[in-house]
Formats: sequence, structure tokens, C-alpha cells
Amino acid sequence: MSTGDVAGRGSPEDIDETERLDCSAVIADVWLLLDNECDSHARARLQSHIDTCAPCLEHYGIEQQLKSLVSRKCGGEQAPAGLRERLTLEIRKTVIIRETRG
Repeated sequence: MSTGDVAGRGSPEDIDETERLDCSAVIADVWLLLDNECDSHARARLQSHIDTCAPCLEHYGIEQQLKSLVSRKCGGEQAPAGLRERLTLEIRKTVIIRETRG
């Protein structure tokens, strides 16, 4: 059974049932939720699954604590502009490759 893309890019028929979400898809998109990088509908789907799935809730909690720790320890530091630009380009390349192959 296809679960669609959790981050809000799935087809409308995939969006109707939160129980159809696969745990691996939720875990893959946990950082989108933590970083507020998904739309409100995807956020609701992810949160609904996390609220009813103990393993995903545990994973979400671990990632949330990791994000908080990194923020506390490295919060004042910023990457140099050149590094940020290179990372942005690499991320875009990865997304394009993933979309092309997917």
C-alpha cells in the first residue's frame, strides 16, 4: 500500500487517512515537523500519527531533545556564508535527484 509523501506532496486520496502513514515515512519527516518546514496539513498528519504511535513518539522525542541540545550548545554560531551557499546547492541537487529518481 502506498503511503504518499508525508510532507504534503501526496495525492488527495492519501491525505484522508492518517492511519495509512508508514512509520518509516513519519520518522523520515520528523525534522520537517521539528523545523516547521511542512504545511499545516502535513503537520497535522504527522502529529496525529506520532500521538498514536509509541515508537514514533519516542523517536520524535529523541530528535526533539537532540535539536534542543544542538541549539543550546551551538545556538550563537552561524556557518560562514560560503559554506551555507554550498550546502544549499548540495541540498537542492539531492532533492532534484531524488525527485527525478522517485
